[in-house]
Amino acid sequence: MQTHQSQTGPLKMNQSLTYFSISIFFNALGNALTVALNLGSALWTASSVNITQWTGIHLDIILFLTGAAVVVVNTLIVGKIDWHRIIGNIIFMFPFSFLVDAFSYVLVNLGIMHLPLLLRIVLDLAGICLIAAGISIYQRVNLVLHPCDDLMQIIRFKYFKGSAAIAQLVTFMPPVLIILLSWAITGKIYAINIGTVFALLFQGALVGLFDRTIFPSLKHQHLSTDPSHIRN
Repeated sequence: MQTHQSQTGPLKMNQSLTYFSISIFFNALGNALTVALNLGSALWTASSVNITQWTGIHLDIILFLTGAAVVVVNTLIVGKIDWHRIIGNIIFMFPFSFLVDAFSYVLVNLGIMHLPLLLRIVLDLAGICLIAAGISIYQRVNLVLHPCDDLMQIIRFKYFKGSAAIAQLVTFMPPVLIILLSWAITGKIYAINIGTVFALLFQGALVGLFDRTIFPSLKHQHLSTDPSHIRN
């Protein structure tokens, strides 16, 4: 199993921004594909949809409140108030949400829902792969992160020696519990389909795979934990 170590020198800002832009594009397009195809959202998004259906609160508000709650959890796990991390989490959510909305609008208007079912399934799974690729790149750049991906990054290196697969499964447990609670109360489950199951089973492993195969020379930057003996 390949071992990763942090890059000996920090990335230059123009390099960080280039990698970050690519990662945001991948992640936003991947999320937009899963939204437009309606074959199952990623776990955190699916849990937010279920809360919306349960409470009647608008999805945008639920997504923001979920992100804010995860920011608090991240701060507690890190054990200090890191304003760079907190502000970065908040900054990330705004352009990311706009891009997902814009890409999904374009895809829907291009008629992606009218494609044959098999092709839509393939595209939905490709969307999950794009999400994992985006997470892999911007976690390594570590400039700013979505709160949920930051949570995965924190526990990945703090508790699981860099194992992306284990850390992703652990961070998926809260949205799974939220979905189960909503189902117990309302009797219905929303936004769960083949893409959601694929993400639950394979997204973490895909992040680890893409760490080694997409921009393999890009190593994890600015880790607050010891990066030695990292495994995927």
